[in-house]
Parts: sequence; structure tokens; C-alpha cells
Amino acid sequence: MKYIKDLKEGDRVCDIYLCKHKQAAVTKNGKPYESVTLQDRTGTIDAKVWEPNNPGIDDYDTLDYIEVYGDVNNFQGALQVNVKRIRVCQEGEYDPSDFQPMSSKNIDWMYQELQGLIQSIQNPYLKQLLEEFFVKDEAFVKAFRNSSAAKTVHHGFIGGLLEHTLSVTKLCDYYCTAYPVLKRDLLLTAAMCHDIGKIREISSFPENDYTDDGQLLGHIVMGSQMVAERAAKIPDFPHEVLTQLQHCILAHHGKYEFGSPKIPALIEALALNYADDTDAKLETFKEILENNSNKTGWLGYNRLFESNLRASKLDV
Repeated sequence: MKYIKDLKEGDRVCDIYLCKHKQAAVTKNGKPYESVTLQDRTGTIDAKVWEPNNPGIDDYDTLDYIEVYGDVNNFQGALQVNVKRIRVCQEGEYDPSDFQPMSSKNIDWMYQELQGLIQSIQNPYLKQLLEEFFVKDEAFVKAFRNSSAAKTVHHGFIGGLLEHTLSVTKLCDYYCTAYPVLKRDLLLTAAMCHDIGKIREISSFPENDYTDDGQLLGHIVMGSQMVAERAAKIPDFPHEVLTQLQHCILAHHGKYEFGSPKIPALIEALALNYADDTDAKLETFKEILENNSNKTGWLGYNRLFESNLRASKLDV
């Protein structure tokens, strides 16, 4: 099969994809059409079914595996598939692993590195708290290793939550060497726990969508609750240590307008905010570059970065 990341304008597709999302819509002229998101392990692409009542369009739905025949066009700077025919596929015609985006990094190695950082924690209460999550709780470990860090923006793939958490923790570890005023045990524990609520906020693949609890509460609040619940089972867990850890989690988005319940009041919370933002932004930019690797020159305006983006060039 030809993966989505390899598609380019002018290509004709006749391949199987996961129907990640399907929505009925109407043009300005009142003509019905369907807006579809196709997915494979390399990413997603927008598609349009302009004639949904065509006999060549099977009755399909979200999360069906469908064989798509159509042409790849460029619409407002983004690739889009103009779908002519759709056939719903049966089990045995496809390998589900081909349609679930996966981290390019080895999940076992990343998790081993994260556990090494846990063992470096000196505070016995924080170390026990981390071990209760990341070592002893098999259900949590399985969910954490296989979760994404976001629905679409960054690290939206299996292993994405682990990859993002490890990157943020390693950034924070570096901060501690550059700024000794930082309390390393507190900061690294907060870094490893800052997004644990995402295992409840976002459903597992292939859905990878917001749960009801995720919509109502969000991962920041749920992560703080999870830490408090686990700390309550550890005898004599210091209240001040818990509240400082929860503050770092609650403040890691930095500003109210970014969904942060609190503004950083501790230097460790500030460091975590910048580490989280750095990794999220750089990964997002990296994914934009990878998804536009067949383009030259300017890539177009991006609302997140509020800039017209371009791949850097260095002549030697």
C-alpha cells in the first residue's frame, strides 16, 4: 500500500484506509457531500465524497476499514482526496497495525529509560509514588505505553504519551544541572506525572478521541486527582510535598487561556511549563515538516505558530 505520508498532488489512490471520521455536510448550493478523514500508520488526510449517493459508494461509517479510489488534489495548501468509489473491507483484508500511527522510537527502550529516571529520585515518598504508577500498576503501565499525547496536535500516535513524557523529563533533568535552585526530585516527578490524566482523557486507538470525562474534566484536573488518590495510599505522605506536586501538574500549561487551572507559583512549575511547551511545539513543527517533505519553499500560514512556516536550508 502507499502510505499517506508518501501521497502527493496528482496521485491516484486505490488503497485501504481507516475511516477515522465521517461527517455529512451540505455545499453552499445545497448539495449533500461527506467530509472524511482517512488514516494509516503514517498520518491522516482529508477526503471529500462529493457524490455520496453514487452506487460506487458503499454504506460505510466511522472506524470502518475502507478501500478508497480517488485523486489527490491540493486545496488551500493541504492535500485532499477526491473520492470516487468506496468499498467496505472485511476482516482478513487488512492488518490493523498498518492503520494505527506508531512512535518511530522503540517503546521498550523509552520505558526502560523512564524507569531509570525513576530510580534516580532520592525522596522516598516521591519515588514510591512513581513506582506505584509506573512499576507496580500493570493496567496503568499498559495504558501509558500505548496512549497518544494528543488527539491531533502533537505526539498523536501509539507511544506518543511515553515519548512526550520522557522528552519533557529529560529537558527538566537538564534544567536542574543548569539551575541548581530547582528541586530535582519534585520537578522530575511532576514531569513524569504531568500528563498521566491523558490515559483517561483520550480513548485508546483506533478511536483516539476525547472521552466524556476528558471533555468534562480534562487531563490536568484528572492527573492531579490521580496523584492525590495514589499518594493517599502511601503512609505519612507529606501534605506539602503533595500540594507542590499537584501545583506543578495544575500549572503546567502556564496560562489560564491555555487551559491551565493555575499559573506557576513555584520555580519547578515554571520549568515544567517551559519544558512541556518546548517539546510540544518542536514536535508539532517536526510533524509539519515531515508531512510536507515533498514541498519546497514556504509551507503556508500556521495558526498555532502565527507564522508562515518554511523548512530551513543550509548551503555548504
